[in-house]
Formats: sequence, structure tokens, C-alpha cells
Amino acid sequence: MKKIFVAAAVFTALSMTVTAQRSMPQALQKLLNAEYAISSLYVDSVNEEKLVEDAIKGMLESLDPHSSYTDAKETKELEEPLQGEFSGVGIQFNMNQDTLYVIQTVPGGPSERVGVLAGDRIIMVNDTTIAGVKMRNSDIQKRLRGKKGTQVTIKVKRAGVPELITFRITRDNIPLHSIDAKYMLDERTGYLRISRFGAKTHEEMMDALKVLKKQGMTQLVMDLSDNGGGYLNAAIDMCNEFLDHGQLLVYTEGQNAPRSEAHANGWGEYKELPMVVIVNQYSASAAEIFAGAMQDWDRAVVVGRRTFGKGLVQRPFKFEDGSMMRLTVARYYTPSGRCIQKPYNRGDKKAYEHELVDRYNEGEYYCLDSIQFNDTLRYTTRLHGRTIYGGGGVMPDVFVPVDTSEYSTYYRDLSAKGILNQYSIKYVDKNRKAISKQFKTLADFDNGFVVSDEMMRDFIAMGENDSVKYDEEKYRTSERLLKDIIKGLIARDVYGDQSAYNVIINHRNRDLKVAVEVLNDRERFERLLHEGNPEYERLVKRRENQ
Repeated sequence: MKKIFVAAAVFTALSMTVTAQRSMPQALQKLLNAEYAISSLYVDSVNEEKLVEDAIKGMLESLDPHSSYTDAKETKELEEPLQGEFSGVGIQFNMNQDTLYVIQTVPGGPSERVGVLAGDRIIMVNDTTIAGVKMRNSDIQKRLRGKKGTQVTIKVKRAGVPELITFRITRDNIPLHSIDAKYMLDERTGYLRISRFGAKTHEEMMDALKVLKKQGMTQLVMDLSDNGGGYLNAAIDMCNEFLDHGQLLVYTEGQNAPRSEAHANGWGEYKELPMVVIVNQYSASAAEIFAGAMQDWDRAVVVGRRTFGKGLVQRPFKFEDGSMMRLTVARYYTPSGRCIQKPYNRGDKKAYEHELVDRYNEGEYYCLDSIQFNDTLRYTTRLHGRTIYGGGGVMPDVFVPVDTSEYSTYYRDLSAKGILNQYSIKYVDKNRKAISKQFKTLADFDNGFVVSDEMMRDFIAMGENDSVKYDEEKYRTSERLLKDIIKGLIARDVYGDQSAYNVIINHRNRDLKVAVEVLNDRERFERLLHEGNPEYERLVKRRENQ
């Protein structure tokens, strides 16, 4: 009888709630009443906060692949790489056999100031042992990071020192850079690799270009391969440096969002700099906006493979508890009117995420002929009227197939097990001083260091100790690739610069090789910008005649 009275009281409250909500849309009234009934009448106890979060996630999942909800912790982790800095101790590290190995310290950062060195192994953080306990990287980062001005005590094992060394570090702001590499490829060609579009990316780009210009840069390769995007404003600011006054950079439009345009202000410093932009299937969002604007205005030749196709605009809605909903409110369009977003079915995120695999299986990464071109996807550039294509992502002006000639399952297994990183860490730990003494600069190392057969025997043995069985034929297939990666990882660890790895590994980068060839063949460069790629036209005509 008591339960009946409780239920009656609840339904009376629901009735009163409905009366109070008559001005609300009917669908919203329904949702609120459902949540109220569940939290009040459900047979077991419920977590009301989780109930609401699950409802929000369910609604968003029924919409598009990029509308999403994140809790407070997830929101912070997502935003941090784009903010340009975080607060911590200032080290770059790798895990080697469950031990944190310091690759390098941030110059002028908290760890460098107290004397932490590259090669040190962090055994304890405060009172917690982190070595040999298989702790996740995210858990280690949580212990090392913290509010600026707070302190953390670490105990370090250093080669040649029998006892642990204790350091008390005061956390400080640590910069997160968007530029992975900047250097001269030859006497006139600058190279810039940008990994993300963050709050300080434009500033970093301008600083890098200034340095390259002083070193003799008269033409540029902008590498946006594997760049997943970031802030729209960062892409707009970067586009502005290369385009003329009034030229449209990008526009957005949605059912409930009127058309909004961004135009160049004409103050750009590099409007005449010959440029090639490298993209691939993992270049997305802001990277596609930049590449699309450069292509649409015949400003740069785009080289590589069709980009990801992420052209939905998310507006963030932050809640008081620090969680956030990112709701798609519009679509991005390039200056020629191409919608960057690739097709998707509402609520079918699994198929959407599998689309890159479908491209692989259909041969798009290897053969231009496998790509479907038709008139409905045809657009023309704004300046010279050359043909370009939409339909999801940015199709490059010069297609470069993926090179799998050196790939093998043996290489895959070694990479998956982390043997490449483990070996390079171990080698540098034993030979850091000797390498630094023999090769004073990265250029000396690049020209003179050779990964020997003896080193590879040790590497193979390390793999076998971790259940990666040696296969002679597959090893020979991947030998050059493995040696180059090992050399690049050693360079990165010894010279403390992300560019070091890129300098070594870029020797085998086919996209970069084609980019430089296009830039250095000025007749071909200009023809591509004025006439486009005749191979695309032949493909369209061939399909029309089939």
C-alpha cells in the first residue's frame, strides 16, 4: 500500500511538472518526464548523472559521426594538445620494458633546470613506484602533470651511478608544439611539417618560415600528411599568409547556421612563395581547409592521396561540471564550393570509421584508376578554371601511390611489439656519448652513421626474445626500412629534436620526393597550376565511354 502511495505521489509530481512545462516543446517534455520517472520509480538505484550522459550520447550517436559528448576528464585531454601548452615537468619519454626512459628534457623546462638528463630512468614518482609495474602512459602522465607551481619528487636511475638520484621538480607551463620538423631540403627548398592546428600554430609557422627564409628558402614544401586538423581559426590565419586581399578562404553553412565566410586581408607575407602541399588519407578538417584553399585559388600544387573528408563544423557546448557536447552545426566548403565532408549514413559510425579500410581494399591508395571520378563531383578552380574534384576530401593535383614494396608481416610484428623503440633506446643508452663525440651535428650523423649488420643481429635477437620469430626472406624485404627507422629513432634520441627523425626518414618519403620534383621542375609546376592534371580528365572520359 505504501508503494502505491509513493507511485501516486510521483505521478502527481509528473503531472504538475508537465503543467509547468507546457511552454516547452513536446519532445523535451517527454525526455524530462522519462528521466524523472526512471530516477523516481526504477526497481533498482540508478546513477542519475550517468543516465543523463547516456541519453545525450544516444542522441548524438543518431546524428553524424562527429557530434560527440565527453566527460570533464576526456574534455581536458582533448583540448590540451590544441591549447599550445600544459603544466608539468617538461620531459619527453618512452617506455622501455616497463621503465620510463627520458628521451629528452624541454630546453629551459623544470626537469632540465634541476639536472634531469636524457637517458635517465624514472623509478618513482612521489611515493609510487612506476618502474616494472606495467603502468599505462596516461597514468604516468597524470602523476607527472599538475598545476603550475606545485612540486613533484622523482627518483631516477642513471647509468654509472649506483644509487637512485632524487629530484624535487616544480611544475611549470610546458609548450606543445605543432611543428614536427623544419629544415632546408636543399639550398632553396624549405620543409615544414605541421602535426596539428592549435592555438599557436600560426605563430609557430611564421617563426619557422622566418628561420627558413634566412637560410635561403625561395620555395616551400608544406607537409600536412597525418594532420588530423584542429582549430578553424588556425587554418584561416595560415591561409591568410599565402592569399591575396579579398580571396575567399573557406565558408560554412548549415540548416540553422547562415552562410559565414572568411576572406584574406591581404597582409600575408608569403603570397608569392612557390609551394607544394603534401596530404594523405589521414589529413583532415583544418588540414583539408588549408589544402583546399591553396588548390582552389591555384596557389599551390597539392601532392599525395585523397584526404580524409572531415568537413562538419562542431560547436562546443560546455557544461558546469567540465563536460562538453560538440554538436555539428554546419559544413565546411572550399572557395570553389566543394563540400569537404565525405558521405555517411546517420547513426552508422562503424561504417564511417571503416571507410579508410574500404579505400585500401578498393585499391585507391595504390592506383589512380581505382578512384571514381564523374561529372557530379567536378569543380573548377577560382583563378585559372582548371578541373578539380569533390565528393569527400581534397583530391591532390599529383597522385602518389603508397609504397608497400618493403612492407612485411615480420616488420609489422616487430613494430607492433615495440621492438624498434626498445632497441634504439637500449643502443643510445650504451652509445650516446660515443655518437655525440663522433658526429657533432645531425648532418654529420645523417651522412656518416651506418646501422651495421652487428646492430641488426642484436635487433633480431631482441625480437626473438619477445616472440617475434626471425624470417630471412621477410627480413630482407624490410631490411632497408628497418635500418632507416632505427637510424631515425637513434638520431631523435641523441640530438633531442623531433626534426632529427624526419630528416632521416624523409630520405625514403615518396610524397616528399615527388613534391620536390614538382617544385624544381618549374615548367611542370606552372602547368599543373594553370592546366591541372590531364590524367584525371582521361580517367573521366574513359569511364564515360565504358
